Amino acid sequence: MPRFTIVIAAYRVQGYLSACLDSVLTQSCQDVEVVAVDDCSPDHCGAIIDAYAARDSRVVPVHQRVNSGPGRARNAGVERARGDYLLFLDGDDTLAPGTLQGLADRLALTHDPDILYFNHVRTYWSERQAPSLFGELLASAGTDVFSVVERPEFLRLFAMSSNRVYHRDFYTRHGFAFSEGIYEDALLSYKTMLTARRIACVDLVGLEYRQRRVGASTGSPGEKHFVIFQQYARLFDFLDDHPELDPLRPLLFERAVSHFLFCLDRTSRVAAADRPRFFGRAAAWYRGRLPAGFTPPVEGRWRFEALASGSFLRYRERELGVRAAAGARKLRRTVRPPLAARAKRGLYRLHRQRPVDPHLAVYSAYWGRGVLCNPGAIYHKARELAPEIHGVWAVKQSEIESLPEGVDYVVTGTRDFYRTVARAKYLINNVNFPNEVVKRPGTVHLQTFHGTPLKCMGLDQQRYPAAAGGMSFGNLLKRIDRWDVALSSNPHSSQIWERVYPAAYRLLEYGYPRNDVFFTASEEDIRRIRGELGIPAGNTALLYAPTLRDYQKGFTPRLDLERLSRELGPQTTLLVRAHYSYRPQHQLSRLQEAGLVIDVSHHPSAEQLCLAADALITDYSSMMFDYALLDRPIVIYADDWDIYRSSRGVYFDLLSGSPGETPGAVARTERELAEVFREGRWCDADASALRSAFRARFCRFDDGHAAERVVRALMLGQDDTALPLAPAPRTRPLPAGGDSAPAGPRGGVLTAE
Repeated sequence: MPRFTIVIAAYRVQGYLSACLDSVLTQSCQDVEVVAVDDCSPDHCGAIIDAYAARDSRVVPVHQRVNSGPGRARNAGVERARGDYLLFLDGDDTLAPGTLQGLADRLALTHDPDILYFNHVRTYWSERQAPSLFGELLASAGTDVFSVVERPEFLRLFAMSSNRVYHRDFYTRHGFAFSEGIYEDALLSYKTMLTARRIACVDLVGLEYRQRRVGASTGSPGEKHFVIFQQYARLFDFLDDHPELDPLRPLLFERAVSHFLFCLDRTSRVAAADRPRFFGRAAAWYRGRLPAGFTPPVEGRWRFEALASGSFLRYRERELGVRAAAGARKLRRTVRPPLAARAKRGLYRLHRQRPVDPHLAVYSAYWGRGVLCNPGAIYHKARELAPEIHGVWAVKQSEIESLPEGVDYVVTGTRDFYRTVARAKYLINNVNFPNEVVKRPGTVHLQTFHGTPLKCMGLDQQRYPAAAGGMSFGNLLKRIDRWDVALSSNPHSSQIWERVYPAAYRLLEYGYPRNDVFFTASEEDIRRIRGELGIPAGNTALLYAPTLRDYQKGFTPRLDLERLSRELGPQTTLLVRAHYSYRPQHQLSRLQEAGLVIDVSHHPSAEQLCLAADALITDYSSMMFDYALLDRPIVIYADDWDIYRSSRGVYFDLLSGSPGETPGAVARTERELAEVFREGRWCDADASALRSAFRARFCRFDDGHAAERVVRALMLGQDDTALPLAPAPRTRPLPAGGDSAPAGPRGGVLTAE
């Protein structure tokens, strides 16, 4: 009996069906059968299914005699299913690599729940990808198993058929089946969730949910959309038969009405001529099913109130008012900013007529986040070696209070900013100044960068439009043409930078100034940093620092941090640093309050965190290349490597295990990560050998004098060879936990056997 049965309903998806089948049949987890149902499709879907079945015995072809819709097609697939778990796919969807193995691991961890929910990403016909809104909610479940009576907020999950797996015994024992007509997903989704006693979740982005330009069943208006009222009537009939679920009725009522209003406001579903009739049906449904004491949601409250009144005229008047107000706001946004921008550009042009100030330098880092990274290290060294150079920082308004005392600044985008940038001789940034900044003769633009590239960068992002995020590559080329010099910390970076940022700048292979502190920090400095962070004396400190996902909205830990912290034991301190692009995380705050982690997401210095940590756990963060300078253990936890590599692109196989590519032990699942520490592989001889080869490749130019070299070459006009480059990185690890380098793990799951 296979672990999974994937039921694929296919109708007029011949252009996508092969990709769908391939995404399932090439999964690393092979314990699967595919029941592919040709719903009497008029194209070649049936032939495609038969061809796959002839090549692969795991494919079970089913041919419907008449077209009966996706619901009945899926029901026909369930009748042929033999697997422990059912997963429904549409013929134009795909599974991300590694999805089934990830689901199998979580099913085992949660002891075979009735339903397991996972995450998805929308893939549009334009190749744009949009993450779902439910990653944080899914992650909040951790490894808990629950019912919706216990956790009703999970009723807000996207009600579709493909973002969950059902235990087949649970599904068939309760006689579940898809109903006829569209919106059948919603009815079954809610009924199964309300019935299940054991629900689990995993924030695994496994489903690539295709949004076709044409051809979707909900993509054209007509009478078929009126079936939505019947679908939700069936749901509330189900509630009538289960009085124990009455506490959930108001939330389900809100979900149903919100769905009606969603359809009403989209001409792709309800044509303009049909809107009054659709509204009337929705209003009648509202009055007939209104729960006692129901309170409409604050957002969009007027829509609910209009339905309650039954007046489409009232709804239409308010709708027009809302649209008019939105139009006015849009007009203000489109008119006022151009006027202000035009005035600032005029001021900028005026100040560019004044002489360049040879003693003025403007610094910026991470789009105005403060005195950070390579520009920060250069700024401090310039104050020491070239005090005649007046350094001014370009920062966002929100970062002013975080600036160190005595730092001069201007707020980005203001008149002061343009006046200062217009006259500065030196412009130093680890990203880029705005497009309108002009490269004046006699000025020096320094691009410091802020990491070593594992993921594709610059022009290479043209092959990965979802990761590029709408980037204008024309503007990119204009920006890099302003650069006079750029920094590199290793030969790998030099080769990549010159190819993906092609311009006439000079590449300085000086190392990264931000890493100088790794060579200059004393043992007392490290003890002080650890004390300020709250790391108990004698504890082993692990820094978990995952990177940004282009396909994922918001920070969602890839680990069950609460479970990991408890398994590590009291002698281990877990530091967690979310990527700087994400907002503060309530989940991390809760874990910190419980004493399970220390949230260092907004600590101003990544370098200090590295100095404090005895080992680094990361996925694809460039922090690993800097941390390797310390010659301390690095563990790669890469549960979504396949989808990350396919969505963003990478320059080498981080997980290959080859010297010079992999910096230490690798784990693809939480279970493997626990074993890495339990068995001592995080710090054994093999991990040390990999780390040594990694350092030899990526730590070639850092020796503690990078900032000094930059200042002497750019600001003092001294020969850039005045300070010899070190032939190899420092090999003695800096002490972290005590008077000498970390002697090994202590306590909990970290104890090697």
